Amino acid sequence: MRPRRGRFTSPVATLDTEMKSNVIPLGPKADKVTVRRHNLSLVLRTVHDTGEVTRAGIAARVGLTRAAVSSLVEQLLDCGFVTEWGKTSSGQAGRPGTVLKVARTGPAGLGVEINVDYIAVCVVDLAGTDRVRLVEHVDSRGVQPSQVLARAARLAARALGSAAEQGLEPVGAHVAVPGLVAGGTVRQAPNLGWKRVAVEGVFAQALLALWPARALPVSSDNEANAAALAELWYGAGTGGVRSFLYLTGEIGIGGALVLNGELLRGAHGFAGEIGHMVVDPDGQPCRCGARGCLEQYAGQAALLSTAGIDADAGVPGVAELRRMARQQDPSALAAMEGAGRQLGVAVSGAVNLFDPDAVMLGGVYRELYEWLAPAVDRELARRVVSGLWSEDRTRLRAASPLGDAARGAAGVVVREVLADPAAYAERGDSGPRSEASTAGE
Repeated sequence: MRPRRGRFTSPVATLDTEMKSNVIPLGPKADKVTVRRHNLSLVLRTVHDTGEVTRAGIAARVGLTRAAVSSLVEQLLDCGFVTEWGKTSSGQAGRPGTVLKVARTGPAGLGVEINVDYIAVCVVDLAGTDRVRLVEHVDSRGVQPSQVLARAARLAARALGSAAEQGLEPVGAHVAVPGLVAGGTVRQAPNLGWKRVAVEGVFAQALLALWPARALPVSSDNEANAAALAELWYGAGTGGVRSFLYLTGEIGIGGALVLNGELLRGAHGFAGEIGHMVVDPDGQPCRCGARGCLEQYAGQAALLSTAGIDADAGVPGVAELRRMARQQDPSALAAMEGAGRQLGVAVSGAVNLFDPDAVMLGGVYRELYEWLAPAVDRELARRVVSGLWSEDRTRLRAASPLGDAARGAAGVVVREVLADPAAYAERGDSGPRSEASTAGE
């Protein structure tokens, strides 16, 4: 009797099945509309990145035909994204080319920063120029989130009015908050006392009540992330620094990491909370519920109180600390030394883990940089295992004055326009232009 044959599965077939189960589904192929939308963005970003360029210059840079570039440029001109700025000569035979620049009117971004002791709002045009800036110094601790967001909406409405007078029309708002932000909700902001606040919905509703002419789409993020993006787009990033750790010192300490020009967000969007890195497990209690967090030793309140200044003095207190440091006041210098040492200990761990090109000190740390930096640098030189820090003392830097969270938040909206201008093309109803009207290339 012949033995019963078992079922045989080919190893190749098994491997093929496993590979198929891990394949990421592909989207539909690009049609003419999709290709044109992509190319429209490509041309607009080329004008933006170069500052000024001719149609021939665009064609040479992006690899499209001059006819295709001319068609795309005409659409961008019609929609108000770019303008013509006279003629230029290449020095070669032929007619001079017309110079193109991004428009200084039309679409813009609205950025809102809500911090513990101030609210800042700014409007940035497509060129990245800060056109409107309003700041209100107010202590928001213990205040209902709805009241804080209503105050921010009032400041934003004033900014929208000033923008309109300049021919600017922000197409979206981005709100930056010091806390854990995901899905339009502030999960936790210990220094504000916020938990589970639907920041996007509440702010959008408050702004619409004050500015009913147009309902702006609202997005949100952590304020350190917004500040780091401002540094990337308008500060050190323009000089070629594409990987850096950004620290913003305020009432709390925020952090953000940019690697190869991209913001590292983490699995849940909460990366960068360096202010709650524990530097003393048995140390002082923190508002987050832990003990010994960095911000209890190097945050604004800690700096002021250690120097003998009211911990809640805010901006005037920081100005007083600077004045004392300039006069070599021992208590001010000791406060800076202690905070700088703790910052260096915490930052060295992040540097060892991620190996950035630079560390940027922003917020009040930028104003206090000359006194904080020596202690931070010493700890980094001692603790960074690569040894590169001690060889190159230019890697610790004061953040750019342009690298603030409100500007970075506005820049997020601007970047969305640059990425897909067709979605923001103006119509009579001020809504996005339909895809049908962008076809044909």
